[in-house]
Amino acid sequence: MRWRGRQTSNNVEDRRGNSRGRVVGGTIGVGTIIFFLAYTLLTGEAPTELLQQNQQTQQTQTQNTGQGRNDDLAQFTKVIFKDTEDVWSKVFRDEFHAAYRKPKLVLYSGSTPAACGMASAATGPFYCPADEKVYIDLDFFRDLKRKFGASGDFAMAYIIAHEVGHHVQKLLGITKQVQQQRRRLSRTAYNKLSVRLELQADYLAGVWANHIEKMKHVLDPGDIQEAVNAAASVGDDRLQKKYTGHVMPDAFTHGTSKQRTRWFLKGFESGDIRGGDTFNTNQL
Repeated sequence: MRWRGRQTSNNVEDRRGNSRGRVVGGTIGVGTIIFFLAYTLLTGEAPTELLQQNQQTQQTQTQNTGQGRNDDLAQFTKVIFKDTEDVWSKVFRDEFHAAYRKPKLVLYSGSTPAACGMASAATGPFYCPADEKVYIDLDFFRDLKRKFGASGDFAMAYIIAHEVGHHVQKLLGITKQVQQQRRRLSRTAYNKLSVRLELQADYLAGVWANHIEKMKHVLDPGDIQEAVNAAASVGDDRLQKKYTGHVMPDAFTHGTSKQRTRWFLKGFESGDIRGGDTFNTNQL
């Protein structure tokens, strides 16, 4: 992806170097899936102690290495975030005759407070609807390659676009509708609803990819495959198989590798924000 020398977002809080040692709570990111799949499914208990230990390790690593090594990743992330602002501003204007309320990007190291709880390196990138901010510890992008086998700049762009997709869902009222179902549904039933919400965010990431190429012509050959590889690498079935040795569909929260890649590609091929109704289809 051709990103160097391009405009960056102004809606950024850089909190790197200001980590705080508290336990994460209330949000779900890619890293959290791994912790809870590998520990909760096997023991039936929340891995609070493990999360505390992981945070302490992350903070030590951050203090030892500093934030300088992440400057390039920070610049890249700000460019992609600006691209999401440009795309969704245009889509909201053209499709809904409305202004797009821009979210804020928070870059942090170790941990940082969020309206949804404490953001931690253990959670991975996530969107908090309560404060409309996307939280990213840039070290996750290295883990994306090392631990998940998903390399390339557009793999990282897909992760960012997916989280911004959750902001789009909030603006459209979809997030609220899903959250209102939590109390009346069983855990298994709500997980299934959560899967549909996540797959729609994958679809919206694909829609973004379609529009950013039309608007700025910045994609290189192989970029879409990088995003597909990233989507597949964080599928519930693949993560469960890797970290627990078996697959438990009732515990899915984000969708299988096949589902995630399918909806991303569907969004990329159509470019239509109205075409990603994952809630009224039998074929996910």
